[in-house]
Amino acid sequence: MIADVMADAGARMDRAVEAAKEDFATVRTGRANPQLFQKILVDYYGSPTPLAQLASLANPEARSLIVTPYDKSALKAIEQAIRDTPNLGANPTNDGNIVRVTMPELTEERRKEFVKIVRTKGEDAKVHVRGIRRKMKDDLDALKGDVGEDELVRAEKELDALTRAHVDEIDEALKRKEAELLEV
Repeated sequence: MIADVMADAGARMDRAVEAAKEDFATVRTGRANPQLFQKILVDYYGSPTPLAQLASLANPEARSLIVTPYDKSALKAIEQAIRDTPNLGANPTNDGNIVRVTMPELTEERRKEFVKIVRTKGEDAKVHVRGIRRKMKDDLDALKGDVGEDELVRAEKELDALTRAHVDEIDEALKRKEAELLEV
């Protein structure tokens, strides 16, 4: 029973760390990266649809991206969704077949804003991992009558070590992203 709780905790924390890394990837650095556009939702026939499902993304140059929609009628909606995305600062242009997105140079001030955004995302991810720890601790406490006291104490120590390892992993990813953002 304790092994099941620990396995569940590890799997949930792993998913939380992966989600944090994906979230960090959506914050732009000096280069145009198709991952920046993964979370953009386009109003396609009245329903919000992820951009990746409506178009292919190509990165021909460092600061530009080409969005080729599968359905040409979605061009205007895609262009508008990219323009309305906060913290992107992209300038899309539509030539009737594709949407060309040019990313502006990042100023030092803008880079520092992005670092703040990434730190907030990192803190949210750590809070999520700690929330998973709290839930799993409650699950362990519920087993109190079924297993020995020593086993519970050992499991709690393992849970704390697991939590610390995942928080450290988030911190490492955060440091890498900050360095990437501040690199000129």
